[in-house]
Amino acid sequence: LGLAVIFGMLNVINFAHGALYMVGAFVAWLLLTYAGVGYWGALVVAPLVVGLLGIALEKSMLSRLYKLDHLYGLLLTFGLALILEGAFRHQYGVSGQPYPIPDALKGGQNLGFMFLPNYRAWVVVASLTICFGTWFAIERTKLGAYLRAATENPTLVQAFGINVPVMVSLTYGFGVALAGLAGVLAAPIYQVSPLMGTNLIIIVFAVVVIGGMGSILGAIVTGLGLGLLEGLTKVFYPEASNIVVFVVMAIVLLIKPAGLFGRER
Repeated sequence: LGLAVIFGMLNVINFAHGALYMVGAFVAWLLLTYAGVGYWGALVVAPLVVGLLGIALEKSMLSRLYKLDHLYGLLLTFGLALILEGAFRHQYGVSGQPYPIPDALKGGQNLGFMFLPNYRAWVVVASLTICFGTWFAIERTKLGAYLRAATENPTLVQAFGINVPVMVSLTYGFGVALAGLAGVLAAPIYQVSPLMGTNLIIIVFAVVVIGGMGSILGAIVTGLGLGLLEGLTKVFYPEASNIVVFVVMAIVLLIKPAGLFGRER
């Protein structure tokens, strides 16, 4: 979702998204290890820290590239991803750090046909709430209308007294804060590792491409649908679970190159 927000609003292909997702998970782990701040506090603090880091990166580097080809933004964010991953790998190694599930979400429910861990159920509910809340804010509110207008005609929007550069910085910060939040949600499920973002970013890009680059609703619907498809594939045909997303992407791009919810330009 954060990747779709950043591309849809700013036309930046943010390859650093996976690394910032990893940073979010590490901030949660560091808060618990060194400050005694638990999971619920990390859900608030980690996205703020990652968002502020994103704003700093946007102000100091990305803002210089908006008038250039998309390739420059891709190369810059790819370099930033390597730097962040390398820094955490140097400091903490490649072995993962365990992050405990909060006591309130331990255990699970027997649904008859499956056993659903309480924490997994919480992640599903929280993710859907955040996703559709973000979609509503961008597509159905005055602030979202200003933001969409600023991406189309920043000079005109600035003439109405709106500070477009600040709005753009906050949008990038919000997009990467979503990645940081996802890192906190993922920390108890996967071990906190410098490689966790690298393992995810290619799948994330495939989801966004299938849904339509820049489409908020496309990212939500496609992410949910492909997550279910990959899970079912792991059950019935495990050998294909690693490639099913890319097979779907190839088919979609052959039929509709702009993606399922994308618009031809």
